[in-house]
Amino acid sequence: MPELNIPLDSSVNFLVSLLNIPSPTGYTGEAMDYVAISFAMLEIPGMDITISPKGALMITLEGRSRRAPRGLTAHVDTLGLMVREIKSNGRLKTSPLGGIMWGGIEMEGVTVRTFDNRRYRGTVVPVNPSAHVNRNIRTQERNEDMMEIRLDERTSSAAETRDLGIEVGDFIFLDPRVEVSDSGFIRGRFLDDKAGVACIYGAVLALKEAGLQPAQDTAILIANYEEVGHGGAAGWPYELEELVAIDMGAIGEGQNSDEMSVSICVKDGGGPYHFLLTNKLRQLAKAHDLPYKTDIYLYYASDGTAYWRSGGEARVGLIGPGVDCSHAYERTHKDSINATTNLIMRYLLDESV
Repeated sequence: MPELNIPLDSSVNFLVSLLNIPSPTGYTGEAMDYVAISFAMLEIPGMDITISPKGALMITLEGRSRRAPRGLTAHVDTLGLMVREIKSNGRLKTSPLGGIMWGGIEMEGVTVRTFDNRRYRGTVVPVNPSAHVNRNIRTQERNEDMMEIRLDERTSSAAETRDLGIEVGDFIFLDPRVEVSDSGFIRGRFLDDKAGVACIYGAVLALKEAGLQPAQDTAILIANYEEVGHGGAAGWPYELEELVAIDMGAIGEGQNSDEMSVSICVKDGGGPYHFLLTNKLRQLAKAHDLPYKTDIYLYYASDGTAYWRSGGEARVGLIGPGVDCSHAYERTHKDSINATTNLIMRYLLDESV
């Protein structure tokens, strides 16, 4: 077998570019175009790329066998906000997309996109946010009703805000603030789950550079509605034997995952993953000396769960890079990206069924 090298720099560059493209659930076209073009530029013989009416991206790779087709899935949609109400003072009340943690986005910069693509800057702030005016601001609950968007425009009424072209239903993009440190850490918003997409890209690129095919025909679904629970539920081009979801490994007190390893989830809020596939992934990690952690995520469900709940019959597993501070200002490390990419590659090449 040719020497297998993980193109880590290419994966990280892909990730940084993707993180800087806004893609809240419901507005993922720009990010999908970037992913589709990036894969197309690999020019892999037999690869097919389509975008579904729903807006999901499907990439199919020809394998050495068609006997037991496999699937990979990761999602490009992220948390975000939409304009729910234009308030009498010209500020915006919002409706969250996905599981927003309000304290995690307080004082974050945003861009409001109008339906005709005018864009305005602003900030997520509490109502009456000045500590010199509101003595209760330090302990005031942060929730949907007590947070608003302060626009960087001359507006002090609903009419003036509407004159800018802003209306109920407009998308609001949170600033990603991406940084890659000399020590290998990557921080920014939306590593969940753009890091997973980058790992798939790196694994496919590694196979291409080595001149290798996957062991089985493989369908790769880049989903666009995972954060609201139905991203991976449909759209598969053929009946799968196995499906591996790639999503973040949650880090925190009581968890086993870390930022230097690939996380292998054995159970989450949707129940246990398939015993045989989970064990296959663990064995591959051990056989190739990959740093890995098994873990259970109590408040989490992946697109693998959405697939099962929609009636999918394949064996399902879940892996991903370890991500700290999920649904806020997140962080991972290049080592975790490398380990996850390597495990995906080894899985694609694995002959066992």
